[in-house]
Amino acid sequence: MENINRLIRNCLIGMAALTIFAAPAYAISSNAAFVAEIKETSIPMGHAAFCKTRPTECGQNSKLISYEELTQDKWQQLLNINAQLNAEIKPINDIDLYQTEEFWTYPRGYGDCEDYVLAKRKALIAAGWAPSTLLVTVVMQKSGEGHAVLTVRTDRGDLILDNQEGLIKVWSETPYTFIKRQSQVHAGRWMELADNRTFTVASN
Repeated sequence: MENINRLIRNCLIGMAALTIFAAPAYAISSNAAFVAEIKETSIPMGHAAFCKTRPTECGQNSKLISYEELTQDKWQQLLNINAQLNAEIKPINDIDLYQTEEFWTYPRGYGDCEDYVLAKRKALIAAGWAPSTLLVTVVMQKSGEGHAVLTVRTDRGDLILDNQEGLIKVWSETPYTFIKRQSQVHAGRWMELADNRTFTVASN
């Protein structure tokens, strides 16, 4: 298990690889640890409908915290909650479950990607994480299909909790194009993201 101080040093000086506690090493430079925001943008329709039914969960954050300090205990919380909900929730699309294209809600045993994200965010808030560091995020898969993940803002970088991936990775080491996410200031507003990475396809 990697030492916390080593992790901090790796991130700050941009060494060839960053290891987050027990996770495998991922190539990352220090300026790639955090995804940049551009400007306020439109809220996804599914989240807008969710906010209409739960307005208290979509207001301005009363206490703005930019990043959580990723202690050993908090890292273990991320691992546990991510693994538990990925295992407990069975994937199913909204058409089959709710007979509608887009319906964001807390899952009751079944759900699609947004529902996993909402459940993880809720569980982490209950565990003491600041809501302003837990951001629902819309990304695009290599196939061109949309997907939702949870961005967790920490002093190690923006970490991604994903129902399609068991490992928790820094955002820049995921295979997605990052489109937009919740504002840290206001949970009912969204920010456009600057994802300037270029993806290369390995040749045979």
